Amino acid sequence: MPAEPNGHPGPCSPFRPARPVVVGLLGGVASGKSAVAGLFAAHGLRHVDADALARAAAAEPEVVAAVAAAFGPAVLASAGLDREALGRLVFADAAARRRLEAILHPRILARIDSALAAARAAGESVLLDAPLLLETGLDRCCDHVVFVAASEATRAARAAARGWPADELARREATQLPLAEKQARASRTLDNDGPLAATADQVAALLGELGAS
Repeated sequence: MPAEPNGHPGPCSPFRPARPVVVGLLGGVASGKSAVAGLFAAHGLRHVDADALARAAAAEPEVVAAVAAAFGPAVLASAGLDREALGRLVFADAAARRRLEAILHPRILARIDSALAAARAAGESVLLDAPLLLETGLDRCCDHVVFVAASEATRAARAAARGWPADELARREATQLPLAEKQARASRTLDNDGPLAATADQVAALLGELGAS
């Protein structure tokens, strides 16, 4: 997939393996996993985005009620849950995070299972983008696991561009498995420290390899 003159990835060839596969995506916080997921989706893989499914689950009235009962009215907003207030709370308190996960994770996993079943029924390959892929055991659903690598400096710059406080990246990373363990448990690594077009070339090469295997 050559880059266009503006530096963005060019047209993508469709990924059509003999048997549909599930590719799991790992990486550090702010490593650019969402952008990489979009590169896979551009080749025709169905993007199963756990964060999007989590937002949908968190909007269910019974979930809003359960979270409010667990954490009090401070985590509520006019349209449901105050995600920023809830995030500040659970990233600073491991016990609070476990209480929230106990409410949300079963519902999120059920939505992921449903999305994977729909992809299987349609004969589609999947890019499974889940921040806690290993922690929740979702890697068992994957034929391949890909780690998105980016330097600490690059991730810090991307976090700052999101408007995060200086310590937010470290706080969020502390809630996940160490980067070295994630990379060791992946079958492939993509270098996402440079321009997106360079990562796109790596994705195209990887899919070419997987499609031929």
